Amino acid sequence: MNIKPVGERVLIKPIKEEEVTSGGIYIPESAQKEKKEGNIVAVGTYEDGKELPLKEGDHIIYGGFQSDEMEMDGEKYLFIDFKDVLAIVEE
Repeated sequence: MNIKPVGERVLIKPIKEEEVTSGGIYIPESAQKEKKEGNIVAVGTYEDGKELPLKEGDHIIYGGFQSDEMEMDGEKYLFIDFKDVLAIVEE
């Protein structure tokens, strides 16, 4: 995929919540809480052209209520604003 977000935006692939509990109980999609974590696929730049302090592959936690969703090859991706990135998860 060759997509470059414009401006202070980040393209992420959300981490999907487990559909089955550790006890083997299936959780229907309507009952699943959206997990606000994802992996960065592509990063835009500041308005002055400087790079954002994120890189492809970073595991992040994000907030906010606004995102633009796209689907490619059966996978869901989100464009979020850089200001909605709350933390980088270091493993």
